[in-house]
Amino acid sequence: MYRSATALLLGLSFVAVPIAAQAPTTPPGAADVSRVAAGTYAVDPGHSQVTFTVNHLGFSTYRGMFGSVTGSMTIDPKAPANAKVSIDIPMSGITTTMVKLDEHLKNADFFDAAKYPTAHFESTSIRASGKTAKISGNLTIKGVTKPVVLDAVFVGAGTMMGKRTIGFDATTTVKRSDFGVSYGIPMVPDAVPLQISVAFEKPE
Repeated sequence: MYRSATALLLGLSFVAVPIAAQAPTTPPGAADVSRVAAGTYAVDPGHSQVTFTVNHLGFSTYRGMFGSVTGSMTIDPKAPANAKVSIDIPMSGITTTMVKLDEHLKNADFFDAAKYPTAHFESTSIRASGKTAKISGNLTIKGVTKPVVLDAVFVGAGTMMGKRTIGFDATTTVKRSDFGVSYGIPMVPDAVPLQISVAFEKPE
């Protein structure tokens, strides 16, 4: 019995060594703009998030998130100012740490997700400088469209699982009352910071 167990362990160790040796030692993406290839990319919904931050009644900083983001980006690294970005955010996907709050945020007091299921951002101009950019565009929430400016930062580019991938982070602050989301003001602030992290991908 002892010899059988020892042989099994030795066999497993020989199998494990080549597997470990083949494991990647560096991530496939890097903050190297030379890796960006021209083309039209689709949002990777599984690795894209829009989060928001509010002050909760003067007691704490509270955060929520929208997932399942979709959209596209067309980019040419030789002419970054000509890039176009289009993003759709499903309102039904809003999530916090409280189920009851999630349901409240989806109803007519806030986003009225049944009537307005999607928020939309469409870029109108881009001013790029190195790894940063000012992305001007129109944001539509609850059927109301307002201009916003995103402060964007290039995170990285590379190839993963046969797809070219590019990632960006962006921030902006919106007044929710501009979009008819006024419930709870001023107990919960009108100005809401947004943090946007989006990965775009396309087949090689």
